[in-house]
Amino acid sequence: MTGRRADAPAPAPASVRPAARRTAGAGAGGALAFVESPVQLLNVLEWAHLHAVDAAPGGLTVVVLPPHDPMTRGQLRRMAQLARGEGHTVVWSQARGGVSAPLKTVTALARPLRAASRLVIGDPFSRYVQLLLALAGDAADVTVVDDGTATMEFTAQLTGGAKRFTRWHRNGAGGVRALLFVPVSTRARRRLTPAAARHVELFSSMPVKPPEHVTVTANTFAWTRDRFGPPRLRAGTDLVGTSLAETGVVDLDRYVAAVGELTRAHGAVRYFAHRRERTEKLHRIAVETGLEIVRPDLPLEVVARRGPTARTILSFPSTVVHTLPLALAGTGARVAVCDVDPAWLTDHASPRAQGFLSGVTSTARGAHRLPQGKPA
Repeated sequence: MTGRRADAPAPAPASVRPAARRTAGAGAGGALAFVESPVQLLNVLEWAHLHAVDAAPGGLTVVVLPPHDPMTRGQLRRMAQLARGEGHTVVWSQARGGVSAPLKTVTALARPLRAASRLVIGDPFSRYVQLLLALAGDAADVTVVDDGTATMEFTAQLTGGAKRFTRWHRNGAGGVRALLFVPVSTRARRRLTPAAARHVELFSSMPVKPPEHVTVTANTFAWTRDRFGPPRLRAGTDLVGTSLAETGVVDLDRYVAAVGELTRAHGAVRYFAHRRERTEKLHRIAVETGLEIVRPDLPLEVVARRGPTARTILSFPSTVVHTLPLALAGTGARVAVCDVDPAWLTDHASPRAQGFLSGVTSTARGAHRLPQGKPA
């Protein structure tokens, strides 16, 4: 960490109101955050930095609910170290450690949930988070921090009055388990709706249009820029990977072919893998394209900020086309995005997939959009 601050990013649009510095976690129970991914924890730290939430009692406690995926767990542990370094309390909860783990977790969190004056969550689609929201006190304020492009879908569904939240790439209603969970998800949705005694905040770097009375606070990645970099820039292009094949949205062969085309067209040297990309797929990309595969140990916003970073960073439609221009503001690095060709979509892809991905690209204010049809 160098502690040097980079140039400030471009001002946020008028619809996003920067928050005044205040102790948002103030109150008898302070702020209680629940995170399941490294990006969520990064954005909790950004939120705490902006609102000047300190480490004193009544400040911020972060409960980490790690998934089974080893890459995600590794990044979460590194982010947890950074959070502790900022003085915040971090609780690592093995919420998925066995049959009895969920009950033990919920029981242990029951009292803090009732006492918290503010709940900070990163994934309103998570059934675990919805369960915890349903158990919280009615008067607790709620902040939703960015969980990437899923935040765009969440706000659209909240604005549209959806009775339950569904991830954009899911095809279908979710089966019997989803139906049995409806009472819990309905109660959680009410917790995410502003009321006379409850304030709801959305802390985001994404282009969002939330319902009336939901406060939108701009995430400019000020904490990341303050703590890391600026990076040393290197010649060439870095390519950012995506898990669209793993989620069944795009065809694997089409994806690998597109990566090869981009590598040849733009002189890419490194491929920064998404934490959910499978090892076999990454091996195939390395063999067929010659790219150096990099498994980041932290969210890409932090990794790119630490450097060294290529002067051009190329990505498919994903969260980073919105966040990297903010994290790298003033450094001279350029972010470009390649659209997903409709021909790449699988037969199992959600009908909403193409429109959603196109929207992710078209609303990226700080990224350059490659001409359509490239690569072929």
